[in-house]
Amino acid sequence: MQTTPLLIGSFILLFVCQKLIGFFRAVKSIGNHPGHRLLFSPASVLGSFLPKTKYVSLGQNHTFVSKHTVFEAAGCDIHSSVSIIPNIRTMIVLADPAAIKEVTSSRARFPKPVHFYKALSFYGHNIVASEGEEWKKYRKISAPAFSDRNNKLVWDESVKIMEGLFTDVWGDKDAITVDHCVDITLPIALFVIGVAGFGRNVSWKEDVVIPPGHQMTFKDALHIVTTDIFVKLIVPDWAMRLTPRLRRAKLAFDELHRYMAEMIRLRQHSEKVDRHDLFSSLLDANAGDLGGPALTEDELISNIYIFLVAGHETTAHTLCFTFGLLALYQEEQEKLYQHIKSTIPSDRLPTYEEMPLLTHSMAVFYETLRLFPPVAAIPKFAAEDTTLSATDSKGVKITVPVPKGTDITIAVPGLHYNPRYWEDPHAFKPERFLKDWPRDAFVPFSAGARACIGRKFFETEGIAILTMLVSRYKITVKEEPQFAGETFEERKARVLANRAGLTVTPLRVPLVFTRRT
Repeated sequence: MQTTPLLIGSFILLFVCQKLIGFFRAVKSIGNHPGHRLLFSPASVLGSFLPKTKYVSLGQNHTFVSKHTVFEAAGCDIHSSVSIIPNIRTMIVLADPAAIKEVTSSRARFPKPVHFYKALSFYGHNIVASEGEEWKKYRKISAPAFSDRNNKLVWDESVKIMEGLFTDVWGDKDAITVDHCVDITLPIALFVIGVAGFGRNVSWKEDVVIPPGHQMTFKDALHIVTTDIFVKLIVPDWAMRLTPRLRRAKLAFDELHRYMAEMIRLRQHSEKVDRHDLFSSLLDANAGDLGGPALTEDELISNIYIFLVAGHETTAHTLCFTFGLLALYQEEQEKLYQHIKSTIPSDRLPTYEEMPLLTHSMAVFYETLRLFPPVAAIPKFAAEDTTLSATDSKGVKITVPVPKGTDITIAVPGLHYNPRYWEDPHAFKPERFLKDWPRDAFVPFSAGARACIGRKFFETEGIAILTMLVSRYKITVKEEPQFAGETFEERKARVLANRAGLTVTPLRVPLVFTRRT
């Protein structure tokens, strides 16, 4: 009887010894470079959800929460992480512009770990969750849609959608109060990507109506999919009916697939006209009209899904943070308003050709992206034994060994809040983008060949929406009795609170939009 416990104890001891040996080898392989030594990997499910505990886990949303402080503690803009569970994992984390540029420009040495993007591959292969020749195929198909001609369409439709909001929804109200600003920015972003990306017009009035054959609106389905994407990733299919939330998430994924299939069928059977939107490029590839191998039905739907998510959630959340910041910093909002007034006559709408003149709008938008980058961590991995260099806090150049298979993480908040490149990095100062600024220390769209293909689309839409709204309405934080005695810093922390999601997601931004006279 004593043999069984002895055997179990021996196996446990052997397992622990193997883990410890592997752990110390991993630490040695990176020259014991400063950083975290953890029980649970930050990239694991448990490591992402457990509270921050020294030597155990880094906690939720750790890359955004820690920003640059972890690099300051390491004394260098490159730090390391070596963890034990679920397996020995070595990670090099970057907030050094030169090292980041080297990684993003050396795709052969530092490719994208596509397995990390499983959450974005529910419907099939796509441009985000691919690498090598497959990615080149998707990129070639998509690139023509992101042209100056289509950007003008993005601008015109954004202006039209904002006009619809002002006249059809807000009407003659002098003040509009919203409990959470995303209730406005989500439909705006959806309408823009719908019409400019996919030729799908949805008016403000139609958006609340569930069409025949569906159980939820297109907007609600897309929003739930982006919100509950990690639920879908973690929970097996058989369990997706166990709770009301899981059933709602399953319905949203099914409904979104149904909507996308309908969009495809409708366009395929409509009159052939000359179009320059993204949807047309994808459909032409699906039909084999562009030469090369045709997209499969799953590839077509999955790429539609990716561009809907990328063009919807990132814009909506960035605009929400932008409006929250302007509500908190009234002097910055007034500077923006005065610049818009001096640039665009009040008797007409801004045009796409005037976008380069709206420098202050762009500065506000960029400063928001610096403070709240949509994606906090950009993953890569080392395809070969190599090294990366940085300068430590004493000005000494150091070389960090990077063994083959090491995870590389570009810590975007760590870079964006790095005091070496951004003076007073925690402050909201749009004027920093009105003069020379460190371009290599700003990567909200990633960098290199894998940089965001829709960057100009995103910027055009954001500048048009921001300019239209601030020119007509003053933004303030909603006054609530329970927060009457809070300080400015407490209010700022509350209004700008966020969580980790598919993108950095605002929790609740309660605002009031008051018509300017």
